Amino acid sequence: MSKEGFQPISNVGPDTTAGAIKFYGRLLVDFQTLSALPHLRSVLPHFRGRVLDVGCGQSPYRFLLDKAATQYQGIDIPEAMRFKYNNPDIVEFNGQDIPFADNTFDGLICTEVLEHVQHYQYLVDEMYRVLKPGATGIITVPWSARYHYIPWDYFRYTPSSLQTMFSKFSSAEIKHRGTDMTVVGNKVIVMFVRNLLPAEKWRLILAPIWLLFSPLAAFTTLMGHLSLLFGWGTDEDPLGYTIIVRK
Repeated sequence: MSKEGFQPISNVGPDTTAGAIKFYGRLLVDFQTLSALPHLRSVLPHFRGRVLDVGCGQSPYRFLLDKAATQYQGIDIPEAMRFKYNNPDIVEFNGQDIPFADNTFDGLICTEVLEHVQHYQYLVDEMYRVLKPGATGIITVPWSARYHYIPWDYFRYTPSSLQTMFSKFSSAEIKHRGTDMTVVGNKVIVMFVRNLLPAEKWRLILAPIWLLFSPLAAFTTLMGHLSLLFGWGTDEDPLGYTIIVRK
C-alpha cells in the first residue's frame, strides 16, 4: 500500500470568518475546487425544496443554497472523521443505501465522492431513487487527481462511463473542469506542497532547494488560473467532470 504524502485539506464553507479565509484562500491554489465552483454556482442557487448532499463532509457548498427556499440534508459515512470531517448536522449512512424513501428530494449534491465508492453504480441508482421526478442533481468527479485518502480511492471516470452510469436519468449533461494546462498547474502545486511539507521530516532539509524554484510554481499557478479564465488547452485531459442530471 502506498503511503500518502499528505492528505487533502478538509474543505469547509465560508460560514465563519476563519472558514471564509480558508475557503477563498484555497481557491488561489486548489484548482479542483476552483474549477467546480462555477458549475455549482450556476445550479445550487436555483434549488427549491428538500436538498440532499451525498458524502457532504463539512457541507462546503451549502452556502450557495437559498436558505429561505430549501431544506438541507447532508449524509456521510461515520469514517469521514478519519479525513478530519466532523459534521454534527448530518445523517450517517453506510456509503451505499441512502436512508430515505423514494421520491423524497427536490435537489441533490454530490461533490468528489464517487471515486471513493467501490459500488458506485449502486449509489448512483440510490440517488435516482430518492430524487423526485423532474428534480435536478449536480455531481462532480476528479479525472486528473493524485491517489488520495489512501486506500479509499478507487476510480476515475471517463465521459463515456459517466453517460452509462447516469443513463437512468432523463438527461445527464457532462461538463469538463479545466484543461491540460490547468492539470499541469495543479500537479506542480501539489509537488511543491509535498516537498515543502513532507511526511518524512528529514526531507525538510531540502526545502531551501525547492524554494529556489518557487518562481516556477508561481508561473504555473498563474497559467492554471489563465487556463480556467480563457479555456486555454485541451478539454480531453481535464481536472475532472461535472454531471448535471435531471430525473
